[in-house]
Amino acid sequence: MQLRGTTVLVTGASYGIGAALARSVAQRGATCVVLMARSADALGHVAETVTAMGARALPLAVDLTDDAALASAVHTLLAETGVPDVVISNAGSGRWLAIDETEPAEARAMMAMPYFAAFTLTRLLIGPLLARGAGHLVYVNSPAALLPWPGACAYSAARWALRGFAEALRADLHGTPIMVSTVVLGMVESQYFAHNPGVAERIPRLARRVLPPLSTDQAAAAILDGIERRRRLIIAPAALRGLFWLHAVTPWLVRRLTLAGGWRRGVSGEP
Repeated sequence: MQLRGTTVLVTGASYGIGAALARSVAQRGATCVVLMARSADALGHVAETVTAMGARALPLAVDLTDDAALASAVHTLLAETGVPDVVISNAGSGRWLAIDETEPAEARAMMAMPYFAAFTLTRLLIGPLLARGAGHLVYVNSPAALLPWPGACAYSAARWALRGFAEALRADLHGTPIMVSTVVLGMVESQYFAHNPGVAERIPRLARRVLPPLSTDQAAAAILDGIERRRRLIIAPAALRGLFWLHAVTPWLVRRLTLAGGWRRGVSGEP
């Protein structure tokens, strides 16, 4: 599908990949870009950029983990823009922590977003999408959804939940005109690492050696190219596709390399 003339909803649109997606969608000729995130001020800045590029922007400041607030935001977008053609669930959160470094409340927060936020948003929109008979649902995920690494236990589990949801949703929608895609990106040079100090040091050595980092604009371009080509699985950079292929053929080798070059506990077992 071509993005020109469409309405696209992007969550986590206040900065990073989400903001880059909003700009790139406008550049590709979308008629309207709906922006969702917590920060009204940050969304306002992104909306100004989108508008300057010739697209309509609808910023909706909302806590995606608040079911009632999200339902209200979806009601507003349906009233003002109609049913979006593309829904990109990009919002995510969570630090890379070992099991004993992670408080239960933080683990629940990591599950709330991305997984429950994506689930609730999809559930709110699935009726209108099916009634219209068209739509593309996109879920931005992490390599941890396919190959967990040491020192990121709850984070990896939440990403597996999002992956499982996308796969189950695809089965649920089999025979309908609704497309479901999963996006898996390598390291993206965004504010995530600044907001989560210590995370970069836990990137396995294998990934640091073979995966070139992506800029947020490169990540956005890869996602939108995949949407326009109607790909079910969108992976970037290209070296990450090779790594996943190797994992499919020799999973024991990739697991061994990931563990050998990943975070390790101290001799005493302390994180």
